[in-house]
Amino acid sequence: MTAVIIEDEDIASRRLRNLIEELAPNCEILAQISSVESGHKWFKNNELPDLIFLDIQLNDGYGFDIIDQLENHPPIIFTTAYNEYAIRGFKYNGLDYLLKPIDKKELQKALQKYTKTIEKSNNRFTDIEAIRHLFKKEYKRRFMVKVGNQFSTFNVEDIAYFMADNGVIFLRNKKGRKFPIEYTIDQLEEILNPIHFFRINRKYMVSVEAVKEIHSYFNSRLSIKIAPNQEEQIIVSRERTTNFKKWLDT
Repeated sequence: MTAVIIEDEDIASRRLRNLIEELAPNCEILAQISSVESGHKWFKNNELPDLIFLDIQLNDGYGFDIIDQLENHPPIIFTTAYNEYAIRGFKYNGLDYLLKPIDKKELQKALQKYTKTIEKSNNRFTDIEAIRHLFKKEYKRRFMVKVGNQFSTFNVEDIAYFMADNGVIFLRNKKGRKFPIEYTIDQLEEILNPIHFFRINRKYMVSVEAVKEIHSYFNSRLSIKIAPNQEEQIIVSRERTTNFKKWLDT
């Protein structure tokens, strides 16, 4: 799994990281963030982690200020010296609320709770997908886009993938041209035929024909190359890797 630590005290941050690495060797700490400002910048430019360890009171604001900017935040384990925020913390679906100094046994229980929650979530996701495919559904066949002062239509067969970039969703056709569309990735996931398109992470939804190379990556994830080529590294999120393989093998 991947995790981010949001903590403004350097000693506390390093101690928490050491405890996590000891209790969960398979956990990759992607970042140690010390302020609201740096938190906004990091999450704007990186894929969401599987888990967030969040201190509530930071030097320039509250940890809640970072979470409020995330569309779908991952599970949170709160780590704080103050117990008066506990009720508000659980409104954010916090997995646990640990008081400083962090107790090793309490942290271990919180990590175990995370593992159980993910296992239940994966089983539920599999069940929903199985039920969904029992029913026939009409899927979107064309997209209309604006090109200058004119409008054009693209058949889904001519689309390589969809991508999110700075809050805007773009359609990219097989010739490499991209056009903004007025859909979210969540909406695309509902209206496109799952036989032909798969959502690999929070930013990309790709057609099967766009996937050109697949490589193993850290923590049971996959790195893929798509065409037309994207400069950034594209990672299939861990919770979608198993279903991505099944999709390709259909």
